[in-house]
Amino acid sequence: MELKIYNTNGSETGRTISVDDSIFAIQPNDHAIYLDCKQYLADQRQGTSKSKERSENAHSTRKLKRQKGTGGARSGDLKSPVFVGGGTIFGPKPRDYRFKLNIKVKRLARRSALSYKVTDNALTVLEDFTFDAPKTKQMVQVLNNLKISDKKSLIVVAKPNNFVSLSARNLQNVRVVNACELNTYDIINAANVVLCEGAISEISRFLAVK
Repeated sequence: MELKIYNTNGSETGRTISVDDSIFAIQPNDHAIYLDCKQYLADQRQGTSKSKERSENAHSTRKLKRQKGTGGARSGDLKSPVFVGGGTIFGPKPRDYRFKLNIKVKRLARRSALSYKVTDNALTVLEDFTFDAPKTKQMVQVLNNLKISDKKSLIVVAKPNNFVSLSARNLQNVRVVNACELNTYDIINAANVVLCEGAISEISRFLAVK
């Protein structure tokens, strides 16, 4: 597959780049995308929420009323979950939400997400660029030229570039990642994906079918 290459002015350079059909033009697997996004979001959870159960509450253990004959429900001490201030039933406990996912499934999910973006015309190949200094105004100008300034965008660079990353840091709808950090959730979550020309070879190396 051949994709057009654009420059930072938003116009075509007249050049194209050949991309691997096994990465950018496959039949997407929705379940693989779901699993990879689920794992990514699970990894973000701290799992530190905690509530006190019946045995952990500091209340008297005196039985409040006799067991039967009152006409009401049976109750024990103030630690009972039926009372205000009592223990929580099945409350959250500190836990690790992470789970294992095979690397082949993760690669399939990323290939599927990229293929969706190509199909939806939501993927742009941009020639490699940089700034002389961190300038948010310059990044905004690039996005305006590409006509994606009003959309949530993901910019994928080949290697870490502090000037580009810092220029986009204050933009709410823009995220800059390195090719080796590309994940399915970021691709799906973005309305437009901008791949720098040099990032394509890195992506092909990571996501190649093995």
